[in-house]
Amino acid sequence: MSALPTRRDEAWRYSDLEAVASVWPLPAPEVIEVAAGESITRVIVQDAPTDGVAIHDVHVILHPRATATFHVLNTGGKLGRVAIDVTCHEGSHFELGAAMLGAGDQTLEIVTTLNHIEPNATSNQMVRSVLGGRATGSYLGKVAVARDAQKTDASQSIKAMLLTRTATANAKPELEIFADDVKCAHGATVGELDKTGLFYLESRGLPPAEAKALLLRAFIGSVFDGIADDGQREAVEAAAQAALERML
Repeated sequence: MSALPTRRDEAWRYSDLEAVASVWPLPAPEVIEVAAGESITRVIVQDAPTDGVAIHDVHVILHPRATATFHVLNTGGKLGRVAIDVTCHEGSHFELGAAMLGAGDQTLEIVTTLNHIEPNATSNQMVRSVLGGRATGSYLGKVAVARDAQKTDASQSIKAMLLTRTATANAKPELEIFADDVKCAHGATVGELDKTGLFYLESRGLPPAEAKALLLRAFIGSVFDGIADDGQREAVEAAAQAALERML
């Protein structure tokens, strides 16, 4: 993509285009090919400085029976964007667990495109957002199932928690299906912290900030459960905890 995006470009409609312009043109995306029957795991922690602009663009090609598991923590920068484009060949699987934690005037984005082009491939995406201040958090996820990609099984679970009424959560899961024997599902919800749960924790002696942090950790916690390496998982969870504490 050589021309600077505009609001007419669906994948950029909620973005901070002034911030995008400051780093345009973008470098070529990182390309990851996973050989037939092989597996990879990848952890991306986007924690750019407050006034920074960070755009990660990754293209993943999964050959037959290959598996890729991505975990993403998107917390930093004036604009923090992680875009993942995946091509799924026969019998492959893609797994995504991601969290966006934003406050102030941040714009955070996770954009995914799952191209199921051959039969029996599966994908599962779980994204959780916690947003305060005037932050904007957007998930745009397209699942495209080609005519020959029968027996595709794809799911998307998107949930956002707003800490203030001035924060904005955008969720746009999208299905484009040309095969007739598939199982595809998506769900998206936006809500606020449970006041009953907060009252219960505070009545047990927890300060309000600690009570909120505990509920929010539970809200995003399952996103990172799948990180097999204990050290990596603990580091990501610590970074998420630090981001939540800054927000509260």
